[in-house]
Amino acid sequence: MGRQWLHAKRQVASLKKTQATGKVVREIMVAAKMGGADPALNARLGAALEKARKENVSRDVIERTIKKATGTGDEKLVMDQIIYEGYAPHKVPVIVEVYTDNPNRTAPEMRVLFRRGTMGSAGSNRFLFDLVGLVEGYLQPEGEIDLEEIAIECGAEEVYLLSHEENNDIPADSMGARFVTGRTDVHEVSVALGAKGWKIVTSELGYLPKNYPELTEEERIDVGEFLQALEDHDDVHRVWAAVK
Repeated sequence: MGRQWLHAKRQVASLKKTQATGKVVREIMVAAKMGGADPALNARLGAALEKARKENVSRDVIERTIKKATGTGDEKLVMDQIIYEGYAPHKVPVIVEVYTDNPNRTAPEMRVLFRRGTMGSAGSNRFLFDLVGLVEGYLQPEGEIDLEEIAIECGAEEVYLLSHEENNDIPADSMGARFVTGRTDVHEVSVALGAKGWKIVTSELGYLPKNYPELTEEERIDVGEFLQALEDHDDVHRVWAAVK
C-alpha cells in the first residue's frame, strides 16, 4: 500500500490535464464560431491555438473542432452560452460563463455548486462589473519598457502588469501585461501588440469588477475553494470574480 498515494496523485494530475485540454478545445470551438477559422483575422482563435499547442492537442482534433464550429465539417456545433451571476462566500460577486450542449443538465449542476459553497448564492450582480475587451500577453524585455506608451500606440484604454501567478500562460521570466480595450477593439489591439513582438495568450471580452471587497486570509481561502469548484466543472468556460 506504500505507493498508492503516488498512483492517486498521478490520477489527479491526469484528470487535471484532461480538464485543461477539454477547456482549450472548447475555447477553440467558441473562438472559431464567433470569429471565423482564420487565426490571422481572429486573435482569440490565435491565442487558443497557442494554448492548444502547449497542451499537445493533436492537429486532427484542432481541425475537426474548427470545422464543427464553423459548420464546414460533417458535424454542426450545437452549444449554448449561459451567464450565471451570483456570489461567492463573504459576498464576493461572481460571474460564470458557461458553454453547454445540454442546458437542462448544466443549470441544476450550477445551482448545486452555488448552494454547496459556504454562503455562496445566486443573484443578479452584473451591474458590479464592466464588460470590456481583454488582451493578455508577454514580452521578453530588452531594456526599459514603457507599458503606458505601448498601450496608447496599440489602441488600448488601460494596461496593468500581469504575473505568472495571475496567468500561468505567462512565463515567469518575462514581462506580462493585461491590456483593457473597448469591446470592439480586441482584435485590432491584439494584432498591434503582436506586431510589436508581444505573444498574445488571451484575447476576448470579459468582466472586470468595479470594486474589490476587503478579505482576510481565511476568507480568501474560502472564496478560492468555491471558485475552484466552479472552474472544475466541465462546462464552465470562465469565472470572473471580484477578488484580487
